[in-house]
Amino acid sequence: MNAVELATLVEQPFELLREIERRSAAAQSGAGGVALPAEWTGVGFRIGEEQFVADREQVREVLMLPETMSRVPGARRWLLGIANLRGHLLPLIDVKLMLGSGRTSLRRTTRVISVNHREIPAGLVVDEVLGFRRFNEQEHDDAVPDTIVRCERFLTGSYVRKDESWPIFDLDAMIESNLFLQAAAE
Repeated sequence: MNAVELATLVEQPFELLREIERRSAAAQSGAGGVALPAEWTGVGFRIGEEQFVADREQVREVLMLPETMSRVPGARRWLLGIANLRGHLLPLIDVKLMLGSGRTSLRRTTRVISVNHREIPAGLVVDEVLGFRRFNEQEHDDAVPDTIVRCERFLTGSYVRKDESWPIFDLDAMIESNLFLQAAAE
């Protein structure tokens, strides 16, 4: 039935409600000719002055920077230390420093992104977490944008909306990289 035919059911309220329910169920299941655009959801964050987004499946949780952490002797400077977060020992990594772009300023907006990786526990210290960001598939761009913090090797494209670009940061690729896995100071 199309919209014109709904008007013919005005005198039959039960049939009208049944048709509305049928159309709602069809729209929710993706049938009925109403195709909703595919949506991608990520967690937005800031490193320095640049904003990025990571797949929400790669983020276990976002935490405040702990007040205490234990330094790791013989580790690179970007490995800030080990912290006990919710009963789990988590290495804390200054992402900006690891990428060679200077130390992250520790402020009240500084957050730890606990990476949801099956084998490698990691807490990534970033300047700020900006919350969930949702994008339509039409906003996706495969091109990897240049960044100030030099992380292009960990980017898988971007989402572009109006004048904003949100580079997609692959957290798994970063923590599986040799750069990350070689935390011992030379």
